[in-house]
Amino acid sequence: MNARLLLLCLTLSPLCALADAVRVSLQPKASVGKGLPSLQVHIEEPIAGFELKLKRGDGHEVRVKGGGQPGVTRTLSLEQPEGRFHYEGELVVRFPDAQEASMPLSFDAELLGPLRMTVAPEDVDVEGRKLRFSLSRPASRVKVAVLMDTGEKALEGEVPFQGEPAGTPLEVTWPAAKGRVMRISLQAFDTSDYYTGLELFPWRVDIPHEEVGFPTGSAEVPAAERRKLDASHGLISDAVSRYGRFAELRLYILGHTDTVGDTAANRELSLQRARSIAAYLRKRGLKLPIFYEGFGEQAPSVATPDETDEAANRRAQYILAVEPPALIQPPFPPRWRKL
Repeated sequence: MNARLLLLCLTLSPLCALADAVRVSLQPKASVGKGLPSLQVHIEEPIAGFELKLKRGDGHEVRVKGGGQPGVTRTLSLEQPEGRFHYEGELVVRFPDAQEASMPLSFDAELLGPLRMTVAPEDVDVEGRKLRFSLSRPASRVKVAVLMDTGEKALEGEVPFQGEPAGTPLEVTWPAAKGRVMRISLQAFDTSDYYTGLELFPWRVDIPHEEVGFPTGSAEVPAAERRKLDASHGLISDAVSRYGRFAELRLYILGHTDTVGDTAANRELSLQRARSIAAYLRKRGLKLPIFYEGFGEQAPSVATPDETDEAANRRAQYILAVEPPALIQPPFPPRWRKL
């Protein structure tokens, strides 16, 4: 309820003296950590005092006494949890001649916490050129920019909404453009014009390479295999030179084995091999952050029975990305180790 409606309540009072003596206004919204919703009691004529009596929608009662000389404004903060609450009650005013008059009050007040935006990994559909998200409060609009890895923007503009309730799936789309989507920037507004924002980096580049051949059970890079990593270093460096101006890139190295041997031992072996590759590339002069993980035999390129010597499954993946890459049905949540 706004100040105009409060004044209407006041003018409906049977005692005209009350309307002349006291004016009430409402500050219906506030942000957590930046104040509280409040009522302002503006004293226009001499009074002996007043008492505010309210009942909040959750049953909590508010009682505040006050007073002051003409020209004084008393701010009565409404202590309440985060969210919107309805209040019903009255303001009782005592006059110098000991008479009392009551002003009925009925209004809503809202304490706004941080506006939250939710985007699940599956909500980012780069191939379909659309993104879904939801807000923790009714939606008004979103400013969106989609940057391609060519440096061009596929979209930069504002998408309106119609006050869809909190939690409603919302969607933005963008037209086809040359290159890969590097960054999606969102700034979303609720119906009170509070906003929140985030940046998504769905971009990734899988670096093609020759696989390093490790001796059985070993994670040491053989001297004869180093030329393969030297070539990979060149490809990675070229990609960083091309795309690194748009975002801070990282290299993710994933190690895999075939199904010969114990599952736990294979996972540890793949982890150590991924680390050896990362260490070699770092020693070779690669400056960007490098992360690694081992998946052992649990994410094979070719499905095989147990104890199958399959060369295609003894491999590593080199992925350039800004954020941890989304993996298709990983056998477990990766725990990326930083070199």
